[in-house]
Amino acid sequence: MSGERDLRMLLRHMKPKLQPGIFVFCTIPAGQRVPSALNPLLTFREQEGTTVVAFLEDAERAGLRYEFASRLITLTVPSALDAVGFLAAITARLAEAGISVNAVSAFHHDHLFVPVDHAHEAIAVLQELSIAT
Repeated sequence: MSGERDLRMLLRHMKPKLQPGIFVFCTIPAGQRVPSALNPLLTFREQEGTTVVAFLEDAERAGLRYEFASRLITLTVPSALDAVGFLAAITARLAEAGISVNAVSAFHHDHLFVPVDHAHEAIAVLQELSIAT
């Protein structure tokens, strides 16, 4: 399935959905494995180590230090990986509202990690952006 590429259609039909739970970002030093008890939502290997995004409770249970307690917003519109400007428009609007965001593009959808205390505000900003398009 190829996703949508048209920016106006993406913005109009993004339908942001707030996912349950609190997620955190952790790092595992280079050369070490992700603890087997941990079931991360996301892993990304960098030169300095592996970034792990997992539920807060799972990270605490595994004894991992973490940063950026966040909520996950999924933009449910099927977006193409080569779509131009979608995340730029969204992150710019969130920045105008003073909301930090860590965006992740996956095969089917784009996902936004926003600070826990700004999750509902971020949803409102995204819904307003969608309606205005």
